[in-house]
Amino acid sequence: MSSSPSSAPPVATLEGVAALAGVSKSTASRVINGSPRVTEQAITRVNAAIAQLHYVPNRAARNLVRRRTQMIAMVIPERTAAFFADPYFAEVIQGAAMYASTTDYTLTLLIESEADAEKTHRFLQSGSVDGALLLSHHSSSATYLELSRSLPVVFGVRPVDDVDFEAHTVDVDNVAAASIATQHLIDRGRTRIATITGPLAATAARDRLAGWRSTLEGAGLGSDSASESALELVEEGDYTPASGAAAAERLLGRGVPFDGLFVASAQMASGALSVLREHGLSVPGDVAISTIDNNSFSTDTKPQLTTVDLHTSEKGAEMVKALLTLIAGEAVERETWIPIELVERDSA
Repeated sequence: MSSSPSSAPPVATLEGVAALAGVSKSTASRVINGSPRVTEQAITRVNAAIAQLHYVPNRAARNLVRRRTQMIAMVIPERTAAFFADPYFAEVIQGAAMYASTTDYTLTLLIESEADAEKTHRFLQSGSVDGALLLSHHSSSATYLELSRSLPVVFGVRPVDDVDFEAHTVDVDNVAAASIATQHLIDRGRTRIATITGPLAATAARDRLAGWRSTLEGAGLGSDSASESALELVEEGDYTPASGAAAAERLLGRGVPFDGLFVASAQMASGALSVLREHGLSVPGDVAISTIDNNSFSTDTKPQLTTVDLHTSEKGAEMVKALLTLIAGEAVERETWIPIELVERDSA
């Protein structure tokens, strides 16, 4: 005697999820695909419907149709040693990874040395990822700008020059950051303010120099003669403590007195602070210091450093959000600006 087959429960569908959640099919699809252009209420209702119906998206079939990999790459074209020594990268990556973890996308990290550049470009063009994030202290290279014509790319630094197509960037206003830090020194009564810049081949470093210079000029503290120009109080570093120390030595070696020092990164500021103390100068008594980046390099010094917080973790999250929106074929602002704020400590 044969037994009658048991009736299987109906297979949940996207239409059923949308109906139960009280949203359109397209909204339910956007929630499932991790699109950032969905309200929190819709996300909650769709996820509740998915759980109630035990809906399992056929991701493999969907990705095959859309030619999607559900992978995005964070590309960092920096020397490996510089990458691991700089907390800036870790903070941005942390924000990016945390946001990506709330979506269906997996974030992969590519540290690109000069020797690996061609290999990285081949990988990105092979269809292995759906989009890329470019994070560097340096300006967006022409290669990546060209790549963004065919692959969704979001840059963590704006290009040096205007480009003839829409390059999407998520960044901070570096001119404003430097201006805030410099103005704080002026407000503390400092009238002769030097600066240590980042590598001036980079957009951010040039912007910070411009912010320092324009703020001094606005306060009537710019150069007042050909022999005593503001350039005498400028030295260049490369965002490392050692370069900050070397730049401070060069500033002191010029014999031009200064009572304030704006340093373009906290790493360089920590090195400069050590040199000032070695020369018998007190901080902030003899020289007040302000800087940019709110990380361990600004808090582990004595005194702790007054700095401009760039909210770098938020930057990472916003980069991923913008990239996923591009991948979904939706409109994205060409420039997204992350808010900044002054954090006052004992160095100024």
